[in-house]
Amino acid sequence: MKQITYAGDSLLTSDAVASALIELTACLAKKGIAEAVSIPIVKNGTTSDAELVIGVGNDVLAVPSDSDDAGIDETHFSEAAEGLRAKLDSHSGTSAAHFARSADIDSYLDEYPEH
Repeated sequence: MKQITYAGDSLLTSDAVASALIELTACLAKKGIAEAVSIPIVKNGTTSDAELVIGVGNDVLAVPSDSDDAGIDETHFSEAAEGLRAKLDSHSGTSAAHFARSADIDSYLDEYPEH
C-alpha cells in the first residue's frame, strides 16, 4: 500500500494505483493539461473512492505505507490501476505496459508531442 498526499490530505491506495496515478499526473502536467480521475482508497479500514484533479498545477506524492491491506478488495484496485494506465495510453499514444518500472517515465514522456 502507498500513502498518496494530495491537496494537503493523505490517502491510502494500492501500489499499482499509486504508480499509475503518478505516471498519469506527470504525463498530463507535461502536456499542460489537467483531468479528473477517481481512485479507490482505504479510509478507516473501509474501501471507498476519491475524486482527484491531476495534471498541471496538481502535486501528487506517493510514499510507502506500513498499513495492513488485509481485507481489501484487490480486484477494485487492479481495475482502477488498469483504467489509469488506459488513460495514460490514450494521452501518449504509446502503451505504458512495456515499461518495467516507473523510473522509465521520463524517457516515455519525451516520446510524445506536447499540445
